[in-house]
Amino acid sequence: MSPLREAARARPTRETDPARPALERLRLRDFRNYAGLELELAPGPIVLFGPNGAGKTNLLEAISLLAPGRGLRRARLEALDRDGAAAPFRLEAGLRTPDGPVDVASGREPESDRRWLEIAGQPVRGLAALADLVAITWLTPAMDRLFVDAAAERRRFLDRLVLGVYPDHARRLAIFERAMRERSLVLRQGPRDATWLDILEQRMAESGVAIAAGRRELAAGLGTLLAEPDPALPRLRLELDGSVETWLDDMAALDAEQRLADALAAARAQDTEAGGAAIGPHRSDLVAIDLATNEAAPRVSTGRQKAMLLAIVLAEVRLRELVAGDLPILLLDETAAHLDPTRRAGLAERLLALGAQVLLTGTERHLFSGLDGHATFIHVDRGLIRADE
Repeated sequence: MSPLREAARARPTRETDPARPALERLRLRDFRNYAGLELELAPGPIVLFGPNGAGKTNLLEAISLLAPGRGLRRARLEALDRDGAAAPFRLEAGLRTPDGPVDVASGREPESDRRWLEIAGQPVRGLAALADLVAITWLTPAMDRLFVDAAAERRRFLDRLVLGVYPDHARRLAIFERAMRERSLVLRQGPRDATWLDILEQRMAESGVAIAAGRRELAAGLGTLLAEPDPALPRLRLELDGSVETWLDDMAALDAEQRLADALAAARAQDTEAGGAAIGPHRSDLVAIDLATNEAAPRVSTGRQKAMLLAIVLAEVRLRELVAGDLPILLLDETAAHLDPTRRAGLAERLLALGAQVLLTGTERHLFSGLDGHATFIHVDRGLIRADE
């Protein structure tokens, strides 16, 4: 039985599930266009609507900083400070987690581009601890070109999805990248230390095969969900285009590790000239294929690419519930505008069925009519907010 099916069988019923993760309170100071903001949030769908430039995406960005990393825009911290503010930005949040309520505070350290973090009033070193509280995933207009941009963007997207389901993926990525950097340094310095290179390449092989295996497991789980009929979104097949992932089709993980270590050793001269490593999971790519037309994502319309991306994100939310037994907070920025009325209605049904806290943005309230009676509607305009009945 696959790990996915085992997780699904072991998953608690909705009656015994812990409280769904949610952001209950958000307070901002000198963040982007917000001099100050205090917002109470409901656990279900929340619609932020208003004109372009009003600050809707800024709110989602602030929420995304409750996850490890640089947020949904990947901006430098100094760019998050409000123009003309006397002090760096600060955010405070009240989270409902499976283990109970938790207060989180964070902001930019003065005179640096580093972020401080407090959890339950206690200073915490590093941002990784945020992953233990709640998961947050997002879809933004900046991701619309994901299927036509460089493969590195798709790998980053893929690894973020894997991390949401398999938290140990981050450690494997860090080990691989650190070993690859050290190997590059040794190759450049010369004369080469063959023993140390053997050790580094073995680390890369072990962590690299584990990375590829995690991606394969995620793609298989998502593929099962994405093949199901859906009136709102396209049915998809996901493929991984990478040497290591392909090897795992035909050989055991230990054999793949040895093959990768041998390939890295054979490529030392080439990698000395080019830098990095010519082979490994850092060269892999994600391919999405529309099952209705058998076309790869780059060959379909921009609107359909957006729908394919949305389908993958929603499938990852469902997969996380199957494997981890909880749900992430979902941030959907300007998503409904790309869908026709029938697909918007279908999306609303899907979001309500998920049961996750989801925040959506759009310029017009009518784009979210399928959520009437179920969602909290908030009008946003030039950094000011008000509830809309």
